[in-house]
Amino acid sequence: QVQLVESGGGLVQPGGSLRLSCAASGSILGIVAMSWYRQAPGKEREWVTTMTNSGSTHYADSVKGRFTISRDNAKNTVYLQMNSLKPEDTAVYYCYMYSGNSYWGQGTQVTVSS
Repeated sequence: QVQLVESGGGLVQPGGSLRLSCAASGSILGIVAMSWYRQAPGKEREWVTTMTNSGSTHYADSVKGRFTISRDNAKNTVYLQMNSLKPEDTAVYYCYMYSGNSYWGQGTQVTVSS
């Protein structure tokens, strides 16, 4: 059983920064990729970014150049550094891991507002 726990969300002003963390625990074997998704009120969940097991990264156009995904293998933790935040980045952010099976975190709220 794998558990993903996100943290680091909160309220930030436009132009500000936040760093989200996703700590994985349990039977973590054969991770193929880890990703972040987000879901804004009244909208479908959308993909934000992915880091594969080889370290390659991919970003949605809406966050490219502003968000950075990284990982600390020793801590089994993935991070999402979010800079130059905009009100449209407001959403619940979810961590996702694929290892042959799919695992989701519980989500962390990010609100960008003045």
